[in-house]
Amino acid sequence: MAQSIDDRRQVLEERWGPWEPMSLSQCFDSVVEQFPYRPFIITDDASLTYATVAETSRRIASQLSRCGVERGDNVAMIVDNRAEFAALKIGIARIGAVAVPLNFQYRAEELRAALAHSHTKFLFTVARSIATDFVEALDEIAPGWETHGGGSELPDLEQVVLIDGGRESGTTLAEFVGRGEPSFDSAPVDPDSISDIVFTSGTSGHPLAATLTHDMVLRSAYGSAFHRTFADEWRVSFALPMYHVFGYVEGLLASMFAGGAALPRQVFNPHTLLQAVEDHRVNEILAVPTMTVGLVEEAAKGDYDLSSLQSVFSAAAPAPVWLWERVQAELRPRMIFTGYGQTEVSAATTLTLPGDSLETVSETVGTLKLGGVASIDGTGRLAEYRTVSPMMGSPLSPGAEGELSVSGPIVSRGYFDDEERNEAMFDGDWLRTGDLGTVDSAGYLRLTGRARDLYKCGGELVSPKEVEDVIKTLPGIEQAYVAGVPDELMGQVGAAWVVPDGDALVDSSEIRAYCRNRLAAFKVPRFVSVVSAEDLPMTTTGKVQKFLLVERHH
Repeated sequence: MAQSIDDRRQVLEERWGPWEPMSLSQCFDSVVEQFPYRPFIITDDASLTYATVAETSRRIASQLSRCGVERGDNVAMIVDNRAEFAALKIGIARIGAVAVPLNFQYRAEELRAALAHSHTKFLFTVARSIATDFVEALDEIAPGWETHGGGSELPDLEQVVLIDGGRESGTTLAEFVGRGEPSFDSAPVDPDSISDIVFTSGTSGHPLAATLTHDMVLRSAYGSAFHRTFADEWRVSFALPMYHVFGYVEGLLASMFAGGAALPRQVFNPHTLLQAVEDHRVNEILAVPTMTVGLVEEAAKGDYDLSSLQSVFSAAAPAPVWLWERVQAELRPRMIFTGYGQTEVSAATTLTLPGDSLETVSETVGTLKLGGVASIDGTGRLAEYRTVSPMMGSPLSPGAEGELSVSGPIVSRGYFDDEERNEAMFDGDWLRTGDLGTVDSAGYLRLTGRARDLYKCGGELVSPKEVEDVIKTLPGIEQAYVAGVPDELMGQVGAAWVVPDGDALVDSSEIRAYCRNRLAAFKVPRFVSVVSAEDLPMTTTGKVQKFLLVERHH
């Protein structure tokens, strides 16, 4: 007989309560002790048990220590959704070093900026991704990196390890792991120390590097498993990148709390993802709305056994009621969820509840995530929200629309090496999210806009200034302004308004191509308009009013 929602939650509570703050490796090892031979990571190329991942992580930790990586040092990772990701993460955590997962769509300059800002000491990287040849990128920004690290350009970077080869003189991950000790153990790591530095916007101009602790990501992941009622051995599949907290916390770590498995996909392909659900009896799919559309269309024309599918969690952008209706009709999950969060709050802070109406799932981003034994004492929650004046930052009355501000044990304490942004975005224990919205009497959040220029494209946060700076390096461009405009599938996409330099001839397709060669795909504007300076809406002080440009776009 199938377990009820309450039964599932009770099993999790009994297994993990009362909550004891732990480091990532300590928490993982406690699961290894219970279920050493269960699979933890399943990909097309490998199925790795908890015990196998544990041993590999110990070898990685051992060799990092031998290479001089110490507690608090920053270790960057450019790793797509392959099986090695988990062992690297846990291995870095074992010695109290800090993981810096980087976007594998970065171009050379974006990579240089991220490595420099984070003072990365050690780098694990794939040789190439679909978007970027990282061997070539490293040759460009740090010549001689195979033997001399980052050189004068990146003086903190001491060593680079290639995950999959690609250069005869470089060290591969297999060689690196082979030199490590399988029984290595280190002194206990403080659960309140930083485990991750995660970039949340562009790496030119003003990058945002959120710091997260071991306890933050673990509490959040446990709360997600509890709220979404994971059963024992719960399996989660997703094509979301694990350098994001969505894939990492909501997928990889949350499944760990149920002794389950994560099935990350390197690229999003609706057919292969649904085939994985059938072949591996997957219980939950994580997606953003653009992926969800592809999944329901594929399911409608295909013939898949989706009887194991319990849940679909689609978030990071609004989704209309018709999409949720198709999810129910084509994928037939027993539960559907949407939610809201950001890197700075260790993934989701709000989720809809099982049984919420499709209107609620479409019109809100859920209510505060249940935390179970990991919650704030006596509240059952992991965070709390209020709205504040976007201009003054002062708290508003309950139910009033304003900038959402959040506090709780899963909220970052600040950005790495960025006092200016910390002063602007933190008010004591409260983080200003940059999103406009309301919180109703039942705790449900509704988003009404962005308080700042940053916008989300398919779940990826984009800094318009970074894109503007790139466009303005193209000969013939005098001015450039970028903003997010609404898009039903992506949430928002970029639009650019450019002013030519004098009589220069400017072609919008040339501008987009120029951006594609220098920026990750999600940052490239979908729309480019060539305008005159006189066409720009200006304030009396000479500032361009972007919100009027966005209104004109419609």
